[in-house]
Amino acid sequence: MIEVKDLHKSFGETKILKGISTAFKKGKTNLIIGQSGSGKTVFLKCLLGLFDYEGGSISYEGKIFKNLTRDEKTSLRSEIGMVFQGSALFDSMTIAENIMFPLRMFTKQSKSEMEDRVDLVLKRVNLDSAHHKMPSEASGGMQKRVAIARAIVNNPKYLFCDEPNSGLDPKTAIVIDNLIQEITDEYQITTVINSHDMNSVMEIGEKIVFLKDGLKAWEGTKETIFRTDNEAVTNFVYSSELFKKVRKMYLNENQ
Repeated sequence: MIEVKDLHKSFGETKILKGISTAFKKGKTNLIIGQSGSGKTVFLKCLLGLFDYEGGSISYEGKIFKNLTRDEKTSLRSEIGMVFQGSALFDSMTIAENIMFPLRMFTKQSKSEMEDRVDLVLKRVNLDSAHHKMPSEASGGMQKRVAIARAIVNNPKYLFCDEPNSGLDPKTAIVIDNLIQEITDEYQITTVINSHDMNSVMEIGEKIVFLKDGLKAWEGTKETIFRTDNEAVTNFVYSSELFKKVRKMYLNENQ
């Protein structure tokens, strides 16, 4: 579990995060949502240890990140998988080499052990014949699956995804959502997803944290988001006529 208490982050005189407290549980797909400028990207980077912060704390399994030694922080980072918005694959490496990269960085496995692990995760994301392809030969959806395979190759305890459906068509986005949720449940990972995709919220939002102006304006689940009367949430979620209709149908069916 990742626990956040009263988190504050500023850049100069500009306050970005203004006292956020929440928790992300193991084996759950936890989504951070909000409009541009709400603070969700800064929040994610604080969770990853990429940004320092002035107040509050972030703890992993009860261990406060700021209190860890340098070696302990390095060890924690080896337990984190990351799926970047643009997949961030190395163009000069094959798909198999991209996936093997974290194993070379964080483990002392033999080449054959690393190859076996790459084979396993490629099969898990349904790309078991893609080893020798280059990223340029892969579609956007395929690149995302490679990015997920690379993120889980070290069998991480924590998985962070930054806009994993960015640039994907709706059908492929659903495939990626389902894959992330399946892997989260299967490996009991603590997964945190930064997203603006309301389809993802409704499909896999087991825990949703809604940020507005650097504050946690609401938190709940994909079920409770239909019933909330929080104006900031409803204005954001139901800005389209489609989701207004979906909400109305849900409320009528669950009266």
